[in-house]
Amino acid sequence: MFEIRFLDIIYVRGDDMAFADRAEIYVRSGKGGDGHVSFRREKYVPNGGPDGGDGGNGGDVIFEVDEGKNTLTDFRHIRKYCAQDGECGGKKNCHGKNGSDIIIKVPKGTIIKEAESGKVITDMSGDHTRIVLLTGGHGGNGNQHYATSTMQAPKYAQPGQEARELNLSLELKVIADVGLVGFPNVGKSTLLSRISNARPEIANYHFTTLSPHLGVVDLDGAGGFVVADIPGLIEGASEGVGLGYEFLRHIERTKVYIHLVDAASTEGRDPIEDIRIINQELFKYSEDLAKRPQVIAANKIDAFLENAEETIQKIKDAYEPEGIKVFPISAVSGAGIKELLYYVSDLLKEQPDEPVIFKQEYFPELERFADEPYTVSYDEDNKVYKIEGPRIEKMLGYTNLDSEKGFTFFQNFLKDTGILEELEGLGIQDGDTVCMYGHEFDYYK
Repeated sequence: MFEIRFLDIIYVRGDDMAFADRAEIYVRSGKGGDGHVSFRREKYVPNGGPDGGDGGNGGDVIFEVDEGKNTLTDFRHIRKYCAQDGECGGKKNCHGKNGSDIIIKVPKGTIIKEAESGKVITDMSGDHTRIVLLTGGHGGNGNQHYATSTMQAPKYAQPGQEARELNLSLELKVIADVGLVGFPNVGKSTLLSRISNARPEIANYHFTTLSPHLGVVDLDGAGGFVVADIPGLIEGASEGVGLGYEFLRHIERTKVYIHLVDAASTEGRDPIEDIRIINQELFKYSEDLAKRPQVIAANKIDAFLENAEETIQKIKDAYEPEGIKVFPISAVSGAGIKELLYYVSDLLKEQPDEPVIFKQEYFPELERFADEPYTVSYDEDNKVYKIEGPRIEKMLGYTNLDSEKGFTFFQNFLKDTGILEELEGLGIQDGDTVCMYGHEFDYYK
């Protein structure tokens, strides 16, 4: 026996035909409060010293996963999110109040990108359920910090650090083990309505289903898994034809595909050609996606008038030599579905346990150093190339070079900032040494 429980992901369509799996928003952390300039003015203390208090820190911009959310609909109505500024310092060493953080709730599986570059900042899935995206500015020091033996009445206080801001692109990629793909009208909605409590709209036109559904499959004596039903694709979907492109992102996390095909050719199409076209669209969208395991569900065996076994055998002959198992099924009668699901469960056990998580490509904390200078030079005496400057020193302090992730970021940093190009302009060769604040590296192109 098996049971499938489905949770709908509702997509809202507006006048701009946008879907609630993407959103553009602006975020800003809080500005640090300014330090205060004041002096003690008390009876019997005619020459009181400085007593200006420090400013409070600005609030952070924090993203958190909310298990109760499954769309980005909220961000269609509110697009600006700002943390509170820190209060300025006061007299009598009074410290300004810290600004309140702003916590932004998103569904699990949301990818946060820097809008202009499209680079990934973080993927809110797996263990990544909370991230401080932008830290607030530090509060400035009051004038009490600047008193010296020669300057006992400083009239200067430190201003608070500026707020930081970003334009973000949010993109929801559903988290599922199995993706259900295929042409429109091959019977996916019928299959869902039979094996679950879901009641998707069923009609004979392209893209009847405009909402992906997530379903939990429970199998007796076997591990359960999550299925993502993806609206029907058409030829050219990877290039933006139709609406298929809007949904391809939702299968990027899946480990296995169930490729549903109309084996009875009720619309006059060749099932073998249909499979080839959909696989081609997957390949065009992402070669990695196309290489993932799939199983073919040859649907509508109840609709054959003749030559059923012959047609199914042709599909098997075309794809089983490639290692793709073919299961004849009927979404109407339920024939073959149990065998299909148990096979998929076994196939999943052969896949890596690690969830598909998109790697960080953009580091907001480093962007604050973007305008700070650096120099690239050749030390003739020591025969080494030197890279120095505030930007480099802060980058090294932020990066863990002992980790693979940190070292990869370090290499990309050198490339993206043009430092590698400058080294090559100075004539660096393979095996030459590069020095940066106590770190030495051998250069290889």
